[in-house]
This record gives sequence, structure tokens and C-alpha cells, in this order.
Amino acid sequence: MELVPLAMEHLEGLRVAVRDGELWRLWYTSAPEPSAMQAEIERRLGLLAARSMLPFTVIDPVSGKIAGMTTYMNVDAANRRVEVGSTWYARSVQRTALNTEAKRLLLGHAFEGLGCIAVEFRTHFMNQQSRRAIERLGAKLDGILRSHQVSPNGTVRDTCVYSVIASEWPTVKAHLGWLMRKYD
Repeated sequence: MELVPLAMEHLEGLRVAVRDGELWRLWYTSAPEPSAMQAEIERRLGLLAARSMLPFTVIDPVSGKIAGMTTYMNVDAANRRVEVGSTWYARSVQRTALNTEAKRLLLGHAFEGLGCIAVEFRTHFMNQQSRRAIERLGAKLDGILRSHQVSPNGTVRDTCVYSVIASEWPTVKAHLGWLMRKYD
């Protein structure tokens, strides 16, 4: 698995990836439609320029193809916190080692490279697949923000907030290494 800085040249590969599973049709998450992918890349690159997001394209090591997107977002340098989010993967790579490895790299860099004291994850209350994946990583539920956001379809989103804190990182790191060995 490779994380590379998001770039406009990833446009077509990201369009192919989001079509795998028609991810934009999931009402409880937000993956861009293929026709909106260029605008999504531009939005993320704008947030990168504003220093509030560091977006990545995720490359599947098995196929060498683009598998999705992920980011460091809601960067809070003063409090040494960051959120890992705005992540989506092609259906064909979901529930594979790809997400585990991506999160291991992102968490490792956040704690060991950036000196973060906490890394946060957020997801829709109804996104059970995402919640299980976050919990499987070793993140703990901090709480649920009730009626947190209005979704594009007009429903009101309850947001589950999870985190890993610096003192937990050695144990989470060992757990992620163990999970990766299970895939070998």
C-alpha cells in the first residue's frame, strides 16, 4: 500500500475507483460522484494550500491501481491533534489489509513524526462498516455528537468520534502489526 500526495493527475484513477461499488450512492457517507471528482480534488488541494488538510491518494500494492483517498484533516497544530478522515476505498479493496496498512502509516507518522498527542476519527452513526473498521484499529469511542450535521439528502447525522491517544500508540501499533501479519 502506498500513500502519495493527492494530485490532479490521479483524476481518472479516482473516478475508476469510486465507480467500484458506486460509493457515492451510500447515503450515510460522502464519496464524490465520478463527475464531481475533479471538484473534490480541487477542494482538497485548496484545503492543503490553506494548511488545514493533507490529502493522499491510496495505491493498491496488489494491482498498482488507485484504490481511494484519505487525509489528515482538521489539523490543530497548537494542540498537536489531527483527524484522519474523508477516506473512501473502492469496494474491491474494502476489508483487505489496505486500510489497516494505510492507518498504520498515518498513525505512525502522526505520533512519531508530528508529535501528535491524539489522532481522531469520525464517522456517521449509521456507517456500521466504518465504525467496525475504526474500532478494529484500536481507536476508542470518545462520544457521539448528536444532530451534528445535516447531510446532503436532508437527514441529520449523528457523528461518532473516536481517537487514539499518544499513550495508547505503542499498543495500537503492536496490534496493527499483528493484524498485518494475519494478512500475509
